[in-house]
Amino acid sequence: MHYAALASGSKGNCHALSDGDRTLLIDAGISLRQIRQRLEALGWGVGAVGGPVRALALTHEHSDHVGALGVILRRTEWVILATADTRRAAGRAQGVEIPAHRWIELEAGHPQDWEGWRVLPFALPHDAADPVAYRVEAAGQACAVVTDLGHPTALVADHLQDLDLLVLEANHDVDMLREGDYPPQLKARILSRVGHLSNAAMAELLHRACSPRLKCLVLAHLSESNNHPDLARFAAEEALRGTSVALHVAHQRDPLALSVVSD
Repeated sequence: MHYAALASGSKGNCHALSDGDRTLLIDAGISLRQIRQRLEALGWGVGAVGGPVRALALTHEHSDHVGALGVILRRTEWVILATADTRRAAGRAQGVEIPAHRWIELEAGHPQDWEGWRVLPFALPHDAADPVAYRVEAAGQACAVVTDLGHPTALVADHLQDLDLLVLEANHDVDMLREGDYPPQLKARILSRVGHLSNAAMAELLHRACSPRLKCLVLAHLSESNNHPDLARFAAEEALRGTSVALHVAHQRDPLALSVVSD
């Protein structure tokens, strides 16, 4: 299984998973042009690394996750995987309608077969209509993309067991956020139980989710204003102490690509 973070942060998010024959995107918060350019820069879609994009799975309707939805509907034939509430909310937010023939309906907690892959959306605590994260299993490998959650839950931790690769939010350092220049209302939203995951909360969840099988951890959705990669890395390294997990940080502008090989 191959993974790529095409963009990760408050200005746009897009992740990709591929088995070499097909590629599934998770969220599309950057332009279609940028998605294609970054895939091409990584060598995906032109060789054995990543096959053509065939589907887009949506986590929730916020613009940094669905901003390219309208253009994607007009200029591609990709199918859209989303829950019914996210389909409606994303359509309203972007002024489009996801047609029935392009939509694969998902329900949190219920796995969906997609071209031989097992795609499992699971619920998150976030201020959106029906936010989910994704656990994807294919060819004996398991990956999860988990961002935009206000606090760790037992349900989330349960779905993060026995993964080969985990993409996990480390949005902010609490002290940086509190001392920063964000408006009080925005600070309160981010710090709320339906906001975003802090470095400390990420480490707490990682303690509960880390298993001997885990090979790669990617820290994602870092705030450029309220976090620093070194702070996020330090928090994760403490949680990973004594393991051989490879640690990476996803960025807003520079794509990251990894190959995941299970034992």
